[in-house]
Amino acid sequence: MATMQSWRKAYGAIKDHTTVGLANLNSDFKELDVAIVKATNHVECPPKERHLRKIFAATSIARPRADVAYCIHALARRLAKTRNWTVALKTLIVIHRLLREGDPTFREELLNFSQRARILQLSNFKDDSSPIAWDCSAWVRTYALFLEERLECFRILKYDVEAERLSRPGQGSEKGHSRTRELDTEELLEQLPALQQLLYRLIGCRPEGAAISNYVVQYALALVLKESFKIYCAINDGIINLVDKFFEMPRHEAIKACEIYRRAGQQAGSLSDFYEICRGLELARNFQFPNLREPPQSFIATMEEYIREAPEWFQFPENHWNFLRGFF
Repeated sequence: MATMQSWRKAYGAIKDHTTVGLANLNSDFKELDVAIVKATNHVECPPKERHLRKIFAATSIARPRADVAYCIHALARRLAKTRNWTVALKTLIVIHRLLREGDPTFREELLNFSQRARILQLSNFKDDSSPIAWDCSAWVRTYALFLEERLECFRILKYDVEAERLSRPGQGSEKGHSRTRELDTEELLEQLPALQQLLYRLIGCRPEGAAISNYVVQYALALVLKESFKIYCAINDGIINLVDKFFEMPRHEAIKACEIYRRAGQQAGSLSDFYEICRGLELARNFQFPNLREPPQSFIATMEEYIREAPEWFQFPENHWNFLRGFF
């Protein structure tokens, strides 16, 4: 087994060297092509920052859109051709870092590209060269699903949750809140399900088997974990807004709102379990995890009663509002 692993590493190094050579000879974008190959090579470590900086520069707002589109095509080609979990994972990390830290033009072009070809569709990806590769391949697939959902959430919300600056409602307020606190009912009922689906994919990024202790997987998982905090905040603030508006909703909207509220309770428990796993990993040593508070499930019975009767005049008692707000 050790001999086979050594052979695979040597073969991967040869492939990387050959690909770099071809990029230098044949490409009009040779500097970018070389940076992509080196950032996503077969070496089992995260992409190096010096290669990432070149990719960031090539996709900056100062560059023509055609250059940004070429970068996306190059990353898509890298993903489509590889059968090696390390190369696939490092390519996804590059895409994730560009979404998080790059110029908005990359995100916009990636969204346009994904409507023509699903660059992040890796449901059939597998590297069965070893038990470790098999476990890490499974995580590559769930990570790709999260990134795909992240892009879809941006399409629906028209903004990036991770890039959002939390607004502070008043002077001396300790905690800012997400824009979901201020949405009207129609926007709220559209955006909260998208955020909940994104959180569902995020919780699905739970590594198993040998993937748990792999450093490259943990590096990518740290990026995912960081995003969970603002996603949770956006959902939490949206639920507060939902509760405030619920008893003014017509019946069809109230039914949707009740399902959203029910799912929020279920996801709070799942996210808590996900955090417990992450707390035991090296990647989370310096993370400050939020205190999760599950929305009171007893309120669902009150929501269902309102849906059955749906009176226009229903007035929810003020002391019940105060009780609910204490949970958020």
